[in-house]
Parts: sequence; structure tokens; C-alpha cells
Amino acid sequence: MAPQTSIGPGEGQLNLVLWDGYADKSWVDPFTATTGCKVNQKPAGSSDEMVSLMKDGGAGQWDMVSASGDADLRLIYGGDVKPMNTSLIPDFANFQTYFKAPGYNTINGIHYGISLQWGPNTLLYSTKKFPNAPTSWSTIYDPANKGLLTVPDNPIQIADAALYLSKTQPNLGIKDPYELTQKQFDASVALLKQQRPLIKKYWALATDEITLFQNGDVVAGAAWPFQTIQLKAAGAAVAETIPIEGATGWADTWMLATKATHPNCAYLWTKWVSTPKVQAMQALSFGETPVNTKACAEMEALSAGSCAQYHADAPGSYFNTIKFWTTPTATCDDGSNNCIPYAQWQAAWTTITA
Repeated sequence: MAPQTSIGPGEGQLNLVLWDGYADKSWVDPFTATTGCKVNQKPAGSSDEMVSLMKDGGAGQWDMVSASGDADLRLIYGGDVKPMNTSLIPDFANFQTYFKAPGYNTINGIHYGISLQWGPNTLLYSTKKFPNAPTSWSTIYDPANKGLLTVPDNPIQIADAALYLSKTQPNLGIKDPYELTQKQFDASVALLKQQRPLIKKYWALATDEITLFQNGDVVAGAAWPFQTIQLKAAGAAVAETIPIEGATGWADTWMLATKATHPNCAYLWTKWVSTPKVQAMQALSFGETPVNTKACAEMEALSAGSCAQYHADAPGSYFNTIKFWTTPTATCDDGSNNCIPYAQWQAAWTTITA
């Protein structure tokens, strides 16, 4: 399916499936005023929900989705999104090299979407409970914190357990937390089942976790920088850290529905949110990092010190330290079919959280 070669007049509206907060009026209103494309939003609470909404190529209802790496390959192989023409996005040339063609949204050189923003999965904690920052993910597996922990209600959380085990049980031989043999997968699931009695609540929306910390129901949890920013702004005694075992991370992509009815508005939107100023606005609003290297100066103008704080000026080698979400498949990187596919991650997660 060849991507379009030019952007025609906008169709007057644009229907987005997106993470809540990914289309704030501070950059949506100027976009609509400039292009005439009215933005309609459908916030999704999980990658699984996004995949469900985008079934049948968006069914003519949804034009784009701000998919994370754990959804991208499912959308691509399901035929629900189509290739995009990077030459129609002028700022694509200014993207960090890693995000021009990451494996989760680019296959055989074909771009199934345009990268947007990224962030690490962090350990959020109460500074009252932990006056000294925890140094290990063991905090969320420690029976001493029973009933005071929260983690995302997301099958991809199995990768976080696998990353932790890759450092604490090297004999398992885990090299990639998304490529797990049956033995490695079973060990990760077993760890999460041991964790289950310690969990106060599995959070689906970021606001769920924020409420848990505000109410004092939990003292530590797996989080995104967004929650930390919101909690601190509200005066909560919290902080975040990336433990010694490292971190998984998410990187989001605007993907075009196969049956999009407003493709020109979709391209105009992608151009708009790829510009340095809008990238900086979204980064500071949501607590994530832009992929456009020229956004750094815009971030500094809006909030001094934010460029370095969010690693927006990081060298390419930095991205090797974060294990970005991707959809687990049966085919391992070495070509063998010994890895556990995502459907089994979903099934296992149901048993873990039951």
C-alpha cells in the first residue's frame, strides 16, 4: 500500500484515538485555526484498547492513533494502519536518528507512522516513606511493602519483571525483556504472581495512580514522569528514580488508519506536532521527551533546564540503556521461533492479576 505523495486540502475534521493529554487545546486550537481541521478525541486507557478501537483499519471512524511500541506491530500486521510518507513531514529530518526508523514502527525500511515522544518507566515513591531514594526495582517486589504498591494493569509489565530478573538472576540468560523463552517467561510470570498480594491496585489510567498516592494508599509504584509532575504540582511528597537495573520505556508513534476518511488533516496534524515548538509544548505538558532535536531550545525557552532534565539532548548511545516497548512475537531476533508471543503475555497477565 503506497503512501500518498502530497497533502491536499484538509477535510475539515480529524478523529484521533490517543493517550489522554496528547492533544491539548494549547496546540490543538492553533492547529484548527491554521488548517480548518477540527480535532475530535477518543482517549484510550491502554494499548490493548487502542488496538481494539483501530480494528478494521479504524472502521472509517478513526483516522489516527498515538500508539506505543507494544501496540505498533499488532496494528501493522493486523492491516489496521498504513505506511506514511516521511518526505511530507519536513521536521522528520531533525529527528533523533534512533526515532527515524525504530524496529517497532518501521519494517524493511517502510515507515508505518511518524515517531512523536518517548519516556522511561520510572519508580515513583513517597519521600516520607523513603527519605533516601530506593536504588532497586526490588522495592516493588518487597513483602515489607505489602498492600502499599501499584503497577500498571498492562501485560507489557512482564517485560519489567524480565528486565529485573536479567540483572538479579543472570543464569536465566535474559538478553531482551521482550524476547523470552518459555523458561524465562515462566520465571517472569512467577515473580509477578509473588508480587500480586503486595499490590494495592493495578492502575489503568495515570490519574488512578495519582489518586492512590494523593490519598496515601500507596508508597511506591511503577510510573511515568507525567504522574510525578502532576503529583509534585499538587504538593505531594514524592520523587522518581530509575533503579540500578535500568528501565523499560515507551515511545509513541502517530499511525494512520487504513480506512482514514480525513488523511489530509492527518498529515497536517503530523506535520504540526512534529515541529520544535509543539514538540516542546507537549513534552513539558505531559512529562515526556521530544524526538525532534530542535525542540531542545524551545523547551529551554519555556522552562529553563528542562532539555537536560528530560534527556532531550541525549547522545544516541543513551537510547541503548532504555529497553523500549515492542510487541513480543514468536520469532526471536535470531530467527528461531522459541519466543513467547504477545497473546500468551495477555493470557498470563489475566492469571497474574486475577
